[in-house]
Amino acid sequence: MINRRTFSKAAGIGTGAAAASLAGFRTDAEASPGRRRRLDAPTPTVPTVTPGTHTSFARLKQVRAGALDVGYAEDGPRHGPVVICLHGWPYDIHSYVDVAPLLAAQGYRVIVPYLRGHGTTRFLSSRTFRNAQQSAVALDIIALMDVLKIDKALLAGFDWGSRTADIIAALWPERVKGLVSVSGYLITNVEAQKKPLPPKAEHAWWYQYYFSTERGRLAMEDKTDRHDLCRLVWDTVSPTWHFDDATFERTATAFENPDYPAIVIHNYRWRLGLADGERRYDRYERQLATRPVIEVPTITLDPERDPFTAPGNGAAYRDRFTGAYAHRTLTGIGHNLPQEAPTAFSQAVVDVDHF
Repeated sequence: MINRRTFSKAAGIGTGAAAASLAGFRTDAEASPGRRRRLDAPTPTVPTVTPGTHTSFARLKQVRAGALDVGYAEDGPRHGPVVICLHGWPYDIHSYVDVAPLLAAQGYRVIVPYLRGHGTTRFLSSRTFRNAQQSAVALDIIALMDVLKIDKALLAGFDWGSRTADIIAALWPERVKGLVSVSGYLITNVEAQKKPLPPKAEHAWWYQYYFSTERGRLAMEDKTDRHDLCRLVWDTVSPTWHFDDATFERTATAFENPDYPAIVIHNYRWRLGLADGERRYDRYERQLATRPVIEVPTITLDPERDPFTAPGNGAAYRDRFTGAYAHRTLTGIGHNLPQEAPTAFSQAVVDVDHF
């Protein structure tokens, strides 16, 4: 099992930050009486909200954590139980613009960070390799938790966010109270990625192969091509989501980060074994290549209209979750599940917290 000191050393975080996270942790029993949770209390029902009701966040913040100056949204009471919501590609924190206030109204402290290369998150040094391999991104979140003195949190994500949350739950379960993972178990095994998928599945991944070419890299570096490509992905993978131009443009500002092209290209090339990671992450990648099980309480969500959703109603990854578990398929919903179905996503977070 990987401990906090080992992760802190790998990420370049001082062990003092990890120790501070323990000192700053508050249990339910230590919270004010009004915030104590009765063990026998029924699971709350999240009120229904129309997707797109909110267009901005309560608070936007910046904090230095590990190799990054992390931009993040925050909502809810300062000492509430923490939920960290993680976005995917080509998306940003606005995937949770309706989820955050729903969870905040239930008493949660909601943290929604821009992943490296997105939005206002910046590298602290121009000399840092713009690495987007999976363990590096996961360690960013550990560093953020340490700096914010969050010892343990509910993790919820989709796409890159699911993968990141899955990794933390698998390798550092003591930091995870519960997990909501859209599309199930997404930890990458680079060697397995070299094997072909059925043609229909390969077709859905067209941009992954495009990014393996010089033309794809140039497209990511060109502002117009990048904008139009990301919009095409939105339209393709969420065929039933009738979002307006303003909704896309709010997220598209996150693509203007100067490191965005390098991070996106490296992520997809690394996953296909076409780009190297960094040796300091090798030990974690070796562990992840074994497809470690996830023991923390988990709810997996499959969006029915997402072209990446595997057949079998979650059967393909069921054996990777060995703790308390539930699976749900959301009919008529596409890839950007939190933004398309914020009430269902928020309810899953509340439910897994009460397992």
